Amino acid sequence: MNYTLHQLQLFLKIVEKKSITKAALELNLTQPAVSIQLKNFQDQFDIPLTEVIGRQLFITDFGSEIAQIAQRIIDEIETINYKTQAFKGILSGKLKLAVVSTGKYVMPYFLSAFVEQFPQIDLIVGVSNRKNVLDSLKNNEVDFALVSVLPNDFKVNAETILDNKIFLMGTKASALKAADTKIDFNETPLIFREQGSGTRLVMENYFNKKNIQFKIKMQLTSNEAVKQAVIAGLGLSILPLIGCKNELKNNELQIIPVNGFPIQSVWNLIWLPNKKMSPIAASYLKFIQKEKNQIQKANFDWILNY
Repeated sequence: MNYTLHQLQLFLKIVEKKSITKAALELNLTQPAVSIQLKNFQDQFDIPLTEVIGRQLFITDFGSEIAQIAQRIIDEIETINYKTQAFKGILSGKLKLAVVSTGKYVMPYFLSAFVEQFPQIDLIVGVSNRKNVLDSLKNNEVDFALVSVLPNDFKVNAETILDNKIFLMGTKASALKAADTKIDFNETPLIFREQGSGTRLVMENYFNKKNIQFKIKMQLTSNEAVKQAVIAGLGLSILPLIGCKNELKNNELQIIPVNGFPIQSVWNLIWLPNKKMSPIAASYLKFIQKEKNQIQKANFDWILNY
């Protein structure tokens, strides 16, 4: 066996992309160069790492196991580099976070000063719906997750970083109409997020607790899409205030007064109780606990006006 670190990194990228062409683009290499390196790596094993069926590249079971080992090797190499930096008094490493889609309006403000303080860190932030974010945390793929609704199927530690208010919103025309007549949710077209979304869960919990019948007009996969549909007059929706600042300011959206609103929740930074934190993750948690009140005051005081 005489494979190189470069070959391990290249093979991992092929496994990730399931494509030599896509791996080459990601690595800024030519496709023939990647193919040659993959062949050189494969020649050191008697068992196939990949197979091509039709025009699709598949990773064999053996290839998947080799990829897992390769990832551990790469991680250990990175640990050596980070520890070397640490002995020089430089805090470095990877900080991995998973953020629910609406959290993109929150998380950057709780990262910027930390990244400025420690520019050597590698910051990896994935944005998805609540289900995917919690799966990432549960599978120990990230250090922290940002959610507004805590999981109920596994335990987490949580640090509250910001209040979250959720309102029923529509256009100015729909708000005027609602003021004249009591809203009948069974007759009012509602725009929902997709299953797995935290906002969707809040909406359903509200209607179930109030024993309210409702009608779903459409389902969309992001709050941005929901906002645009509401602005276009396609229906009403329950939306987090944090993502609607500009639309409310520009009168594109309007809060519709309804009993029980706003729904109050909080944004939580969560992590696994048994997580052995890296130095960078532990430093970030200390930073959040120390600086969160100042970050709230500097960036989110406008929320108090609603």
